Amino acid sequence: MILNLNEFLMAVSKALDFIEEDLFGVPTNHSKRITLIALKIGKAFDMTQEELYDLASMSLLHDNGASLKILHDNLRGNQKEKIISIESMQEHCIIGEENVRSFPFLTKPINVIKYHHEHYDGSGFFGLSGADIPLMSQIIRLADQLDLTLNLPEVAESQSQISDIIRYLVKHKGTIFSPVVVEAAEDCMSFSVFWDELKDESIDQALADLTPAFYIDYDYKKVRDITKTFSKVIDAKTAFTQFHSSSLAKRLEIMVNNYYEMDSETVEQLLIAADLHDLGKLAINNKILDKPSALSAEEFLEIQRHPQIGYICLQQIKGFEKISEWVHNHHEKLDGTGYPRGINQDSLDFPSRLLACVDIYQAIREERPYRPAMSHEQTMDILAGLVADHKIDRNIVNDIDKVFG
Repeated sequence: MILNLNEFLMAVSKALDFIEEDLFGVPTNHSKRITLIALKIGKAFDMTQEELYDLASMSLLHDNGASLKILHDNLRGNQKEKIISIESMQEHCIIGEENVRSFPFLTKPINVIKYHHEHYDGSGFFGLSGADIPLMSQIIRLADQLDLTLNLPEVAESQSQISDIIRYLVKHKGTIFSPVVVEAAEDCMSFSVFWDELKDESIDQALADLTPAFYIDYDYKKVRDITKTFSKVIDAKTAFTQFHSSSLAKRLEIMVNNYYEMDSETVEQLLIAADLHDLGKLAINNKILDKPSALSAEEFLEIQRHPQIGYICLQQIKGFEKISEWVHNHHEKLDGTGYPRGINQDSLDFPSRLLACVDIYQAIREERPYRPAMSHEQTMDILAGLVADHKIDRNIVNDIDKVFG
């Protein structure tokens, strides 16, 4: 397939927006502001289009490890307190770097996220200084620190405190920040358009305009190297699902290799769908996902949003048409009583049915906040009941019993 890297990057960005919204109550646009500032500084350094794409990617993804750490540690406080707390932990840099190793960068940048908290004078987490710190890391560091320390959204709206920001940069020039990066930032900030585009209502369009467009010829197997990484981000949403997507993909792979004749491209597409099927749960509050008792009607309606949200994120990627549809369908039922659309067997192809059945099997075999993990025999009893009620595919359920019994 010809993968539009910008479409893929924007889908990732939308998913990370959901994490921010869940963590902080409102979309913060923190990563987007970092990216826009970084792109403008990168252009001042005459970076190539490929370097600018990688800088944008790294900037959008720079806190992917922080998001996971906040979710894992259940940190408390307001949005800025949470961000500052997690940003002070070295571990999020290491997690973040590891998570992006399979991302399709164009210039093979190394350790940019790992070192994005280094100080120019060597007083950062890892003790690197000066030119030993990757330039992209230095740029992201400046943009990140400004957004964490100063109220950039307010400045963008009023443009009345720009001199305070310049003074802050000058004060820390040569200590926290690279002198040449500070000079480039000062130059960028001297234009009113810099601040206009940082406004919440303008930032999406500004990023779309500034991020270089690239396409790569990737087969689905290579695409899956990327989605396997992002399944870790999805599964880290709650301790009860930390291996759910990867385990689901492994079971599906066993099923298709043993019982079904599928071409290799369809198999890889189905495994990508398994990796990303719960992408929409990033938008669901953990108080609901981790609730140890029955959900209220309102909470269940909230849970029912997640297949639609996953579809919205993925359907914008050309080549993901089948994948996004299977993600959309993974909670639908043959009799039309599933969600989010209530479609019936006439609209559910075999991969949709297979993903739905194996997802149910895998979920029941795992511990949940309201029950322990169940045995294969207990799980098959539940699946048999769903077959009897014409909810899921009888033949697939029989095959699940044969393969995993």
